[in-house]
Amino acid sequence: MKNRPNLLLYLFLLVIVLSCTEKTEPKKPEQKPNIIFVLADDLGYGDISAFNENSKIKTPHLDMLAQEGMRFTDAHTSSAVCTPTRYGILTGRYNWRSELKQGVLIGASKALIPNTRTTVASVLKQSGYNTAFIGKWHLGWDWALKDPEQEPTTGWQDTTFINIDYTKPVKNTPNDLGFDYAYGHSGSLDMAPYVYVENGMATQVPDSTTVNTGKYSWWRKGPTSKDFIHEDVTPNFFRRGIKYVKKQAKKEKPFFLYLALPSPHTPILPTEEWQGKSGLNPYGDFMMMVDDYMGQLNAAIKEAGVEENTLIVFTSDNGCSPAADIDEMVEKGHYPSYVYRGHKADIFEGGHRVPYIVKWPAKVQKGTKMDQTICTTDFMATSAAIAGYQLKEDEGEDSYNLLPLLTQEAIEGDFREATVHHSINGSFAIRKGDWKLIMCPGSGGWSFPKPNDKEAVEDLPKIQLYDLKNDPTEAINLQASNPEKVEELKTLLTKYIQEGRSTPGLAQQNDGEDKNWEQLWWMDEAN
Repeated sequence: MKNRPNLLLYLFLLVIVLSCTEKTEPKKPEQKPNIIFVLADDLGYGDISAFNENSKIKTPHLDMLAQEGMRFTDAHTSSAVCTPTRYGILTGRYNWRSELKQGVLIGASKALIPNTRTTVASVLKQSGYNTAFIGKWHLGWDWALKDPEQEPTTGWQDTTFINIDYTKPVKNTPNDLGFDYAYGHSGSLDMAPYVYVENGMATQVPDSTTVNTGKYSWWRKGPTSKDFIHEDVTPNFFRRGIKYVKKQAKKEKPFFLYLALPSPHTPILPTEEWQGKSGLNPYGDFMMMVDDYMGQLNAAIKEAGVEENTLIVFTSDNGCSPAADIDEMVEKGHYPSYVYRGHKADIFEGGHRVPYIVKWPAKVQKGTKMDQTICTTDFMATSAAIAGYQLKEDEGEDSYNLLPLLTQEAIEGDFREATVHHSINGSFAIRKGDWKLIMCPGSGGWSFPKPNDKEAVEDLPKIQLYDLKNDPTEAINLQASNPEKVEELKTLLTKYIQEGRSTPGLAQQNDGEDKNWEQLWWMDEAN
């Protein structure tokens, strides 16, 4: 009994220790962010004030988005035109590895992406996301046909659409590539048929034919549904996108929204309240309208209470189009391509260098600027990393994970080993560090010297080499004085093409290898 007081003291102290010990609960896994990817159409690098100190177009909401996140000053699309770039964004694969070796699809084109190909949407859906596409698809889908034996023609003419049966389900749509919800139109806003398709069904059967021949507001002749009002397409997509965000914000499941705008591509259709506001021309007005809607989207995200862990990307599918009357804007002091040469369709910087803004308050420091070279194909690997998904050897072959850049982790040397560019006629270029090698004598697109202007290109060297650090305007061709650099870049470009990938991993097969790649002349010469 002598030890009883000591025992009581021990028990007393034990109770105190246990009562003071904090209960530790298992650490919850980090919540996956919502992801919103907004893709503008034909918006130039210099059309946003945050990227062009001399811009004549007021873009306060996009400037604010940049101030709230990170802007990339050396971002590039994989192609200088619509369809190919969209392919690269969703697959993480260079567009020229697909069946489409040059040009773009039209409104009646068949699906370009096979259902067996992994996409950003399928990765995120598999990883627990609700996924939605709203907007301009322009990657083809398979319309139902009145006569299955007779395909729609591949031309631009009105007869292309006679055999389409709009009362039956569309096959090989965004829903077959990982999107839980899909709403949009098949081609560009100037490409018929002018019909909304929602989850594989036309929302209305077209009952009339429309055409517009205005200088800025033109669209091609074709079948049009009553609910498809050209002037309201961009506002409609934004309204639906904002509605989707508000709805999904109330749910526990993270969401992915791919909002693919048809603007400021032709037809250039600013609504009445924006007409004349820019002081430039209708394109400037249209840009200001897009900017305002981006402000509404950003505000809706904040109001929904999901701003902190929502990643927003805003970029463009290529440079500004000459349909915007670039010369007219330049005369008034606005340069859509900023200091860079060329515009949409070109292999020059103006064709594929685009503004790229990322906002993600939980991870990305406000008001930061990143000068590393990136490509729109990088969205695939970045999304996979965010979702905790390990890409397979045949997935995202040309995609780099941007997370180390977004969080500003130390990176030695260049983030990407090199980046391949592509023009509308299928011409190639490769960029490594400050050096850019172009495998054609002219623009490869729509600016001078055009590839079909034989007099303009016949006396030019077959290749071009530029030092972008000292010559961002691509004015001085250094190919003759730098044969070693030419050979180095040409060898690397050839390797990327032949191995079916530009990231580390097992070699893959390009699609359509049986087709004649006219723009690979240098490889033919080597063989």
